Amino acid sequence: MEHFALKYLRKDRMPHMFCPGCGIGIVINTVCKALDDLNIDLDDIIMVSGIGCSSRTPGYFNCDSLHTTHGRALAFATGIKAIKPDKKIIAFTGDGDCAAIGGNHFIHTCRRNLDITIICINNYIYGMTGGQVSPTTPKGMRGTTAPYGNFDKPFDLCNLAESAGASYVARWTTSHPFQLVNSIKKGINKKGTAFIEVLSQCYTYYGRLNRIPSNIELMKLIKENTILKSKAEQLLNNGEDIGNKVIIGEFVDRECETEFSEELHKYINEVSSKVEK
Repeated sequence: MEHFALKYLRKDRMPHMFCPGCGIGIVINTVCKALDDLNIDLDDIIMVSGIGCSSRTPGYFNCDSLHTTHGRALAFATGIKAIKPDKKIIAFTGDGDCAAIGGNHFIHTCRRNLDITIICINNYIYGMTGGQVSPTTPKGMRGTTAPYGNFDKPFDLCNLAESAGASYVARWTTSHPFQLVNSIKKGINKKGTAFIEVLSQCYTYYGRLNRIPSNIELMKLIKENTILKSKAEQLLNNGEDIGNKVIIGEFVDRECETEFSEELHKYINEVSSKVEK
């Protein structure tokens, strides 16, 4: 039997360009499962991405997609949603693409509560351009631009999305595929900006530069360094310390009061009626 995911993918694009063991394949599989569960017609989906390993993802899906410039995926997504408000937009981005050069677009997309689903594949490093440290590289970890360890404090992208106004915010790892599928489904159905961060392994650069013995060990390390939100809250409420563990789970699930594309079309209609008069 043919794997269910293949009906959503462009078979002529195979084999893919991702490194062996890369977490992006897991993310692609979870997106296929979410689309399958929701029974969404691919003609109703438009995918968009910037530049980076994760940004190659839309090219493998058998739907309309845009592969745009570095950091500008959400700017292009805004234009698509403004013109095609009935379409469901899924934006794929990485930690560098989203939080560095694309940081301002990320903040204002959440502020406007644009009705799109953002899937940020965070592998803690610039994986496509040489292994440089990114805005999310943990303190002390190595990159080609920090051979003795990163001294910067990393961004918490979920905190940023929440404070900027996103309607739905969640974080999982590639070791939590079932939870990730559920969050992607929620994000697609949620009105407003849905931001889903996926902590993912990049053994080619992050793993080898940090002397982690294998891709499996890297996946274990990422998973073991996380703690569920409910457990973290319980420990913190009891005055206990969670150390450097990264909290995973759902952080925000609220109703969208105003959504950018709706407000834009209201404004256009109001202006048009005044001009006609």
